[in-house]
Amino acid sequence: MGEKADVSHEEATHIGALTEEEKVIEKKLKRRIDSLIMPLVILVYLMNYIDRNNYAAARLQGLEKDLHLKGDQYQLGLSILFVAYILAQVPSNLVLNHLGKPSLYLGFFTTAWGLVSACTSQVKTAGGIIACRFILGLVEAPFFAGVLFYLSKWYTKSELNLRMSIFYSGSLISGAFGNLIAAGILKGLNGTRGLAPWQWLYIIEGSITVAIGLAIMVILPDFPHTWRLLPPEMKHVANRRLAVDAAEADIDEPGAASQLKGLKLAFTDIKVYILALAYMCITGAAGFQNYFPTLTATLGYNHIISLLLVAPPYIFMTFYSYAHGILSDRLGSRFW
Repeated sequence: MGEKADVSHEEATHIGALTEEEKVIEKKLKRRIDSLIMPLVILVYLMNYIDRNNYAAARLQGLEKDLHLKGDQYQLGLSILFVAYILAQVPSNLVLNHLGKPSLYLGFFTTAWGLVSACTSQVKTAGGIIACRFILGLVEAPFFAGVLFYLSKWYTKSELNLRMSIFYSGSLISGAFGNLIAAGILKGLNGTRGLAPWQWLYIIEGSITVAIGLAIMVILPDFPHTWRLLPPEMKHVANRRLAVDAAEADIDEPGAASQLKGLKLAFTDIKVYILALAYMCITGAAGFQNYFPTLTATLGYNHIISLLLVAPPYIFMTFYSYAHGILSDRLGSRFW
């Protein structure tokens, strides 16, 4: 009887729900993950959007005039980033899944786009800014899709929506504070060392991103089973709770075939196309943010006030995003 009880307990720990002891460990585990991983990915996403969208703020600070942009050259520089972004995202996630080192992979590309952003300050022609924007799209593409994959290796489905809302708030916060930073640079560094304020904007924000990218390589843990600072019992619970959530072992099949199989499953799933269409509509509708500082400037205030007026809608949407994520997880309703 004792042997049978041990066997049944062992089976339960492999395929059943977490035990009460494991649930206690799980709470500590989630607090540790939330306190380290979430602030890091939010910070990087904040810089991702700031570096991408400072093009609009730079326009108010003389970029268009200094580079002698004519006709649709500004719009071309705006759009070309997304061409590179689209081309690189899917191949990038395949590479990330194959390499299995998110800290180095994401950290490297964060550092790379910081360097590209900083170097953009030195362009002199329309061709230069368009080329920099295209390269920026290539090196920024791995991050967003990569983080979606990365967070799924740490959180269960019932936890992921709220964490994704918190993560996505990085872009909303950047919409507010990116322009606040731009306003400060415009006021304090105009003409310093012979550089225009838009050049300082790229230099300062790019340099900050490089420092964060280097820190990510060192600090960000890859996966629960490889995190050296995680106690063995937490590693066990971290892996088992994901396996229970998926109703199967959360481990990729060995060999390159699993990559191709996953790609085929994605391309044959109708939900992928529905969500892709929805995301295209959202992104298209959000295109106004690239002209938001220009729109607020039409109200007749000076450049600094115009940049400050961009912030309130983003701050409101940050809190709305949190509330939406909490309700979605608690009600278990995804469709609505």
